[in-house]
Amino acid sequence: MKATSEILHEKLKEFFGFDSFKGDQEAIISHLIEGNNTFVLMPTGGGKSLCYQLPALVMPGTAIVISPLIALMKNQVDAIRGFVANRDGIAHFLNSSLNKTQLQEVKDDLLSGVTKLLYVAPESLTKEENIQLLRQCKISFYAVDEAHCISEWGHDFRPEYRKIQPIVNEIGAAPIIALTATATPKVQSDIQKNLGMSDARVFKSSFNRENLYYEMRPKVNTEKEIIKFIKGNQGKSGIIYCLSRKKVEELAELLNVNGIKARPYHAGLDAATRSANQDLFLMEEIDVIVATIAFGMGIDKPDVRFVIHYNIPKSLEGYYQETGRAGRDGGEGQCITFYSYKDIQKLEKFMQSKPLAEQEIGKQLINDTIAYAESNQCRRKTLLNYFGEQYTQENCGNCDNCLYPKKQFEGKEYIATVLELINGIKENFKADHLANILGGVNNSIIKSYNHNELEWFGIDKQKDSRFWLAVIRQAIVLQFLYKDVEKYGLITATEKGNKFLEEPYSVMLTEDREFVNTDDDDDVVSIGNAKNQRGGGGDPALLAMLKDVRHSLSKRLKLPSFVIFGDPSLEDMSIMYPTTLEELKNCQGVGEGKARKYGKEFVSLIAKYVEENEIDRPTDLVVKTVANKSLNKVYIIQSVDKKIPLDEIADAKKMELEQVYDELEAIVNAGTKINIDYYIRMIVDEDKVDDIYEYFKEEATSDSVNEAMKALGPDYTEEEVRLIRIKFLSELGN
Repeated sequence: MKATSEILHEKLKEFFGFDSFKGDQEAIISHLIEGNNTFVLMPTGGGKSLCYQLPALVMPGTAIVISPLIALMKNQVDAIRGFVANRDGIAHFLNSSLNKTQLQEVKDDLLSGVTKLLYVAPESLTKEENIQLLRQCKISFYAVDEAHCISEWGHDFRPEYRKIQPIVNEIGAAPIIALTATATPKVQSDIQKNLGMSDARVFKSSFNRENLYYEMRPKVNTEKEIIKFIKGNQGKSGIIYCLSRKKVEELAELLNVNGIKARPYHAGLDAATRSANQDLFLMEEIDVIVATIAFGMGIDKPDVRFVIHYNIPKSLEGYYQETGRAGRDGGEGQCITFYSYKDIQKLEKFMQSKPLAEQEIGKQLINDTIAYAESNQCRRKTLLNYFGEQYTQENCGNCDNCLYPKKQFEGKEYIATVLELINGIKENFKADHLANILGGVNNSIIKSYNHNELEWFGIDKQKDSRFWLAVIRQAIVLQFLYKDVEKYGLITATEKGNKFLEEPYSVMLTEDREFVNTDDDDDVVSIGNAKNQRGGGGDPALLAMLKDVRHSLSKRLKLPSFVIFGDPSLEDMSIMYPTTLEELKNCQGVGEGKARKYGKEFVSLIAKYVEENEIDRPTDLVVKTVANKSLNKVYIIQSVDKKIPLDEIADAKKMELEQVYDELEAIVNAGTKINIDYYIRMIVDEDKVDDIYEYFKEEATSDSVNEAMKALGPDYTEEEVRLIRIKFLSELGN
């Protein structure tokens, strides 16, 4: 079939109301209509759907659109029916959500030739009865949407997608158009190979979304930070992504309690609830959807103004696609991600149950995400490099690293050293192994290769492996080094790198950002957002005075300062300005018991300070808590009183053991005394108990578990230290 540009523009206006195409849309549509295989790489918001919807409406026969999500299908079918008046049968979806009557209606419309677009889930496509049905239809073409699902290197691998090509051959040959918003060069190759369309013309739009602002924040006091952010963006639509369904439910409830209209969305909710919550969001009845990654694929809401990641995604492709749901109309789009090492550990735990090859792939994808999160390079440059696109500007002016750049250093010698090492050892290794050699890390893997005997081992005593990893990552972006994705990330020197080694020149680098490794996601006040910088303590003058009061009280009571109130508590006081004990107990790590026991001098000081400095107190930012959290605490306190082992408490409440420790820490920090000696005796040696307790009493300058483990050495586990810290804080603090 041949369609002139004039006809295409006419149909574009008739069906969709647009006067002109965006970017490569017209070329893509013409290429497909002429009967050619077509591969489309286009960022979210670029107009991918139109690339198969318009051809389907003008070509004879029915287009089969293979799509991974039921919510997406319904959304798109409703949209098409809205465009083409009085022809409801023009678009249908075929999936497990249909009843018998609906299924018969789809079959009738298909066989009568009314239907121009049929959306099919890959699972439905494999059913024999559906294959037989589609064999009776004239197929105009096959559209494989979210095509990255084909590749195990993609961020949302679906094994059913690998069955598409043989099923297409069984139904009947027709042109294929594959579309995705996120694909690295490796994933692109996988898609074309698996769909048997290596002859396809590739239409690749730039992955650069200039209107999106990217920011990484340390994952500290996260829930309060999110509430502050949303209240500072009143009336704007946003999506918050969480790793678990449980956190989705908790956070949605917390937002509602704090006056923010929000709903949860995850695969554990029934279809009707998911659909209703999605519609409320699309119709702007609510402002925020809190979701797992199940939400968002193809959701056509152009004015999402912020996307927040409560947990770091498991791949940069997932991150790019999810952040891409902000600002699809070209307007403001803020992408805020909270990052902590604990989340990385959770992602790695999820990988452990998977086959070894999949674990290796998953590990590399996670490492790429860590590199992005911790880097001080322009976020836009790092992202685009990941997708095989070069970004030549030095400063994008719309990410935290470019707006607030860290100090740079001359990297010529360091890059040369890395290149010399790579060429010197004659074999290829991953980035972390190379960094460990240069940083002088004498672990078993280094020893097994005798790399601890190399001249480059620990070459600069002032630089650790983390520093060298930052150099290697930036050298990859600068194309001095090449990371072979197909070989799980092995590093080699490029031609450009070897030329640099022959004739070195000045290259400015930045050190990676150092993120606080907190003991709890929500127990420390954030360092603030890059667009509105402030110190962690809010009011530095008041914070200094509060520390003086704490120091004085500490000497008088002969207690370590952190036992009275930790730094996070004082920082919160310097932001919230509580002037009564009732207000004080809302501050992080305080609670009723501690407020009553130690709070009087602090609130007296704050009240005087507020009056003398005529300060308007931000009482609207007091975060209200959710009742079910309190119920958990009550249950745990009662169970501890009955001397029930903590692992049994965890099982009874369907919690992880680590979550029970989190709750216990919150309980003692809030001033409630508990006795877990019975459990400590079960799992910790008596000598260790004394050593850890003595450390917190005599040596510790803070209650940090990480600092304690560094001081105590490798014979003590994190679990042991946390348990004894709970005992210590309960006995001395309460």
